Amino acid sequence: MTIKCVNCPIRKSPMFEAMDRDTLDFMQRFKVGEMVVEPGTPLLSEGSNAPQLYTALSGMGLRYKLLEDGRRQVISFVFPGDFLGLQAGVMREMTHSVEATTAMRLCVFDRSELFTMFRQMPERGFDMTWLAATQETFLGEAMTSIGQKSAIERIAWALARVFRRLQAVGQGKGRTVPLPYRQQDLADALGLSLVHTNKTLARMREKQLMSWSEGMLNVPDIEQLEKLGMVDDGKVRERPLF
Repeated sequence: MTIKCVNCPIRKSPMFEAMDRDTLDFMQRFKVGEMVVEPGTPLLSEGSNAPQLYTALSGMGLRYKLLEDGRRQVISFVFPGDFLGLQAGVMREMTHSVEATTAMRLCVFDRSELFTMFRQMPERGFDMTWLAATQETFLGEAMTSIGQKSAIERIAWALARVFRRLQAVGQGKGRTVPLPYRQQDLADALGLSLVHTNKTLARMREKQLMSWSEGMLNVPDIEQLEKLGMVDDGKVRERPLF
């Protein structure tokens, strides 16, 4: 059964801004359906000109780029509430790929109606611009971490950011959130070798900074982890939902 926007399970999360009735009605018209995919399914491919845009309703994925020799740079993890495909919607071509890490359920939107949204609902257009600016800010922070921080500082920064984000969208309980990724995914996101990542995580576990096993991340003291990772502001701000 397709979920109506008014009943969207993630819309009620305190992380997302409230929508008035006109906005909900418009988003219901903008939405053309839903898609359920298995782990490993490509959602968007680098160089493609996909006709759809997506919002992740459940499940997790990866944004990444591949070099010609097969090496991979993970750009970011994909969590419930993330909006996917805007790059192709504006630039007509994806410059990175998106893949499902777990089973995922996604809202599907018709990309051809994107500019109708800008004309008819300019406040939604501003929301989309805000999301793009926020993503740019995050990528700048990530580049600073990769370029200037030590391995333990990079990993602490990444896990603290992920922990806060997943808590904000209602994933997990208490000090534990789901993190169904591989160490290789984290290594590819932070510019580290798998061996270095594994050894650094072991050190952090010994110091009781965090533990990550069987797809679950436990953080006993998030403020301590943020201090180690030099996270300027760990607060997850309220944001628009598409």
